[in-house]
Amino acid sequence: MKPIWSVALLTAMAGGASAQEITVDNCGEPLSFETAPERLIVHDMNMTDMAFALDLQDKIVGLTGITGWYKTSPEFDSLRGDIPELAPKYPTVENLVAAEPDLFFAGWYYGMKPGGDVTPDTLEPFGIKTMILTESCVHLDKDRPAASMDLLFNDVLRLGEVMQVSDKAEALVTGWKEELASIEAKTADLAKPRVFLLDGPADAPFTAGKFAIPDAMIASAGGENVTHDMDTSWGRTSWETVAAANPEFLVLLDYQTGNGAEDTFKFLQEHPVMSQTDAVKNQRWIGLRYEELTPGPANIKAISKMVQAMHPELN
Repeated sequence: MKPIWSVALLTAMAGGASAQEITVDNCGEPLSFETAPERLIVHDMNMTDMAFALDLQDKIVGLTGITGWYKTSPEFDSLRGDIPELAPKYPTVENLVAAEPDLFFAGWYYGMKPGGDVTPDTLEPFGIKTMILTESCVHLDKDRPAASMDLLFNDVLRLGEVMQVSDKAEALVTGWKEELASIEAKTADLAKPRVFLLDGPADAPFTAGKFAIPDAMIASAGGENVTHDMDTSWGRTSWETVAAANPEFLVLLDYQTGNGAEDTFKFLQEHPVMSQTDAVKNQRWIGLRYEELTPGPANIKAISKMVQAMHPELN
């Protein structure tokens, strides 16, 4: 698989100074910096978790898209400290420009919408560069590989390169890969249950297709995603299609409002077709938080949680 990040080092002797140009892949296009960004804005909890894992708090001048959707954890709040939230949901160009960032770390439908007000093209005239979450690239480029855990690993490496903390990024990724290999070894010889992920009650289920990281997470946990054939990252299917696949295990996205995933499972118990599936009849499910099911440092522990719930024979 072609690596999605690279670094070019250019040395200039003028005045005895040296210049370093950093270039990383950005949805198939080069994203280059002459120096590491000093002012960073990050959208969404999962990308913020990446930045926190790299100890970039002193470079972050604002966050967007946190409190408008999610209940944060005490650990997240502690790591955030006094970093301001510039917009509780999607930011405007004005929100971002006012904070004078060098870099906005976001994604398609993670803070930006194709053809929307906030895009790399609308921010460029203000001197703001945009690093795009790789999982989201498929919304503009259908010629992408199916999801793998490299969506997490390579984005952390890219952010580490851009912010010149590559040693931290490489150490994190090495540790995650070792942990993941140990998890996958536990389920290698076990039967693979059919798994369905649901993002909340709805008339049509919103779930993860082949380009979303939960597809890779379910595989790493020793399961098979029943919506793997959906040619998208996150998208909608039909209840009849899901019920026909008869999932044996459920992953329910838990926004931790109300009774969270418990409410979602109750909805499925009362659903005319989903109530007849093995997973619902046998009450086999796990609730996981948003940041555990979108590319971010919480993914690895979430896979371990899936294994414990999905394969009781290992406990």
